[in-house]
Amino acid sequence: MVTRSNECAYRDECLRDGKGTVNIKDLANKEGLYGHGRLFAHITVEPGRSIGFHAHEHETEFFYIIKGEGLFNDNGKPVTVKAGDVCATGYGESHSMENVSDAPMEMIALIVME
Repeated sequence: MVTRSNECAYRDECLRDGKGTVNIKDLANKEGLYGHGRLFAHITVEPGRSIGFHAHEHETEFFYIIKGEGLFNDNGKPVTVKAGDVCATGYGESHSMENVSDAPMEMIALIVME
């Protein structure tokens, strides 16, 4: 299966009561994840914006930082991340991500189900 870039859905959304909105490009829809995932997306977080702190139950979320840098809250522990870093939040853990730089931060987000 091939999904062309122009076939991907785009949306701006405030995620988990974060600061402002983030741009989400869905790289696969529910059918394209074959029942094993909930999200596969390219997310752009503008400076000063964030994905709010939230927990994951019965799933794991990965962030792969493509561009820029941010502040990843890993279960209450702040960690600076940059392009090339991978963040993982597993079952029962919590996280958030904030762009604390002056340039857009881009990442791939993947949520896989238990």
